Amino acid sequence: MAHILVVDDEEGIREYLAEALELAGHTVETAADGQIAARRLSRRRYHLILTDLQMPRMDGMALLARAVEEQPETPVIMLTAHGSVETAVEAMRLGAWDYLSKPVSSPRELRLLVERALDHRALKNRAEIDQQADVAAPTDDAGPRLSWGAPAMVPVEGALRKVARAQATVLITGDSGTGKEVAARAVHAWSPRAAGPFVAVNCAALSDNLLESELFGHEKGAFTGAVERRRGKIELAEGGTFFLDEVGELKPELQARLLRVLQERVFERVGGSTVIEADVRWVAATNRDLHQCIAEGSFREDLYHRLAVFPVHLPPLRERPEDILPLASVLLAQIARETGRPGLALSEGAREAIARAGWPGNVRELRNALERAAILADGVLIGEDDLWMVPAARAPSTARAGLVRPLVELEQEAIRATLVQTGGNRREAAEILQIGERTLYDKIRKYGLR
Repeated sequence: MAHILVVDDEEGIREYLAEALELAGHTVETAADGQIAARRLSRRRYHLILTDLQMPRMDGMALLARAVEEQPETPVIMLTAHGSVETAVEAMRLGAWDYLSKPVSSPRELRLLVERALDHRALKNRAEIDQQADVAAPTDDAGPRLSWGAPAMVPVEGALRKVARAQATVLITGDSGTGKEVAARAVHAWSPRAAGPFVAVNCAALSDNLLESELFGHEKGAFTGAVERRRGKIELAEGGTFFLDEVGELKPELQARLLRVLQERVFERVGGSTVIEADVRWVAATNRDLHQCIAEGSFREDLYHRLAVFPVHLPPLRERPEDILPLASVLLAQIARETGRPGLALSEGAREAIARAGWPGNVRELRNALERAAILADGVLIGEDDLWMVPAARAPSTARAGLVRPLVELEQEAIRATLVQTGGNRREAAEILQIGERTLYDKIRKYGLR
């Protein structure tokens, strides 16, 4: 279903075209000339424009130039009289997608051409997503696997399968590393939007200004360095699923703007005024207690209620021990493919050690342990000695035993020790410390840590 603008100075033709497209399920707006259409282009975005070539005040060529400038992602189909085919070909050279000769006697021909133009637009969107956004890897029809029979996961998977068929916004909570993004991808794969894109944004990984542009896009000249128009990831996720990871890290200003998008399903690019529809299915995730954040005043209660239409909590790995060994086998197979070492396998001793471990870092810690083991193993069989288990983060030893130490000093030592443990990997360190990556970065600068 697309939002289409039909432009023609003949009322009968406008109504005929609009009716033919509306019967195909599209939403159609009409304009009697190019000037009216140009004003509408400045106010909202369209999926496709169908315009006559010869019109008073502003002809189709001038309107085409405006559309290419303001909405370059929108295909334009030119309507031409039989004697002006050469002009239509020139229009295609200047950016029109195709042309259709008048009179349009076949609604079926019109619909097929429009369908091909919309498919072409979708392919361009996919190419842009591949360049800019995190796109779901292809999965089988069943979607990503969430569990291998752990009783704690049975109600979780059942709830996600049910809500996937609806359009309700889903809030996935759980400790860091429990697989919240995998669950979000499963919701997408099980939903009617599975053929559309899955686009993910980590709210903790970018500064506020960059995150706003990343989400909503920006117009040329909107800020220093904005040398061209850039579509945001919400716009690129059109027809699919948009995943907001670590949503609890959003600053209040962005929370207010996100609330408006969730309420009204429209937004504007940074520095722009054109209204863009947010045709996406929303899934958010956090490892923070948002109720506590609301009580502290760092998270809007109205935004929480918009996000938590259908809340789902993922249990930690220690509460689903039946999943540990099957998950380890899947992760090890992935590591073998990535490292070009086919045949990697776990010895019986390694399997027993993995099953015994508590895995406070959940799935991410398990994968890290397996990746290190693959590096240390001499052959394809990973032994227990190859598994370098990383203990849960703990308070550093006290240099002045028996004395109370300032909290800031303890925090500084904890951050330094965790950075050493992770080899300087800030994202992994933030997950172990259970704080946002941006918060950790601020503290690293504050304490002058390296």
